[in-house]
Amino acid sequence: MTEPIAVADVQANIAALIAAHPVVLFMKGTPARPQCGFSAATVAVLQRHDVSIHAVDVLADPAIRAGIKTYSDWPTVPQLYINGEFVGGCDIVREMHESGELAELIAASDLRGAAR
Repeated sequence: MTEPIAVADVQANIAALIAAHPVVLFMKGTPARPQCGFSAATVAVLQRHDVSIHAVDVLADPAIRAGIKTYSDWPTVPQLYINGEFVGGCDIVREMHESGELAELIAASDLRGAAR
């Protein structure tokens, strides 16, 4: 019988992922094979900005899927983090892209084309 993963361990794992990568996208599926329209739209926006994405497929790990919602206090996936800070979900990322705010954030963070 497998033991459930402790909530604290999940939260620590999420924090470590966010700290280890400049751009982290918690999403359904992968950038090459998104499993929902919101994840696909968020990936498309980030690709337009030539940003290297560390994607975490929440469908592959139910503990991460539940844990990320608690970690960010945000009820939906996808969730984008840039330089350790929660940016938002699909609608916020799209709005930031349309207003130019996302381009400014990426430029300020020196993330264009960064393979990290």
